[in-house]
Amino acid sequence: MISQAKVEKTLQLSKDSLILTIQNDPLVQTMAHIDNFLKEKITAPLNQIQTQLNLYQRNYMKAQIEVFPKKKLFPDANSTMRLTYGQVSGYKPADAVNYGFVTTLDGVMEKYVPGDYEFDVPEKLISLYKNKDYGVYGKNGKMPLAFIASNHTTGGNSGSPALDAYGNLIGLNFDRVWEGTMSDLYYDKDICRNIMVDARYILFIIDKYAGAGYLLSEMNLVHPKAVKKSKKSK
Repeated sequence: MISQAKVEKTLQLSKDSLILTIQNDPLVQTMAHIDNFLKEKITAPLNQIQTQLNLYQRNYMKAQIEVFPKKKLFPDANSTMRLTYGQVSGYKPADAVNYGFVTTLDGVMEKYVPGDYEFDVPEKLISLYKNKDYGVYGKNGKMPLAFIASNHTTGGNSGSPALDAYGNLIGLNFDRVWEGTMSDLYYDKDICRNIMVDARYILFIIDKYAGAGYLLSEMNLVHPKAVKKSKKSK
């Protein structure tokens, strides 16, 4: 059983003894075995396939340029710093199927399954939901949770900030909708949507759920700026 005393005792060992102790640890040995399996059975074969995929990708891009000469094609920006823009918008992936652009805490409670690994909900969050105790973060009796937009994202974008037209942080990107997972190969603005957790939900969790409202004093919280309507001259 792990204890602070055991950790402190282990850290007092000489360098060689400490390394030997760590190497003999069952968990470390298990992780080393998993790492070796990953390198030998998965990474190595994947690298061989990737070389061929890169050649296919080149031919695929060449074909698109020839077949669709007027189409705007996005460059491969993987492993680079990049910006993407889009509009907050729902989508219709199939006949009679229409998805809105925002989800709320109501949806979390609809999926709630006590004791389930993925769908269990902490008691405190349930209490906040039942009492509609959303503070200043709720809207019209609902607690906004996530929203979607037509930004072109890819693997590695999770955690990226989502900014509005005025540079305000309004959310954090973390996923793509199912119908848009092919966007690495073909981006379709009608069905490709990235998913972002709403900044209001982040603040709600920090303040109302975690009781760490003091952190908000270190932030410059702003309300969305109204777009001024230009007056047309007569």
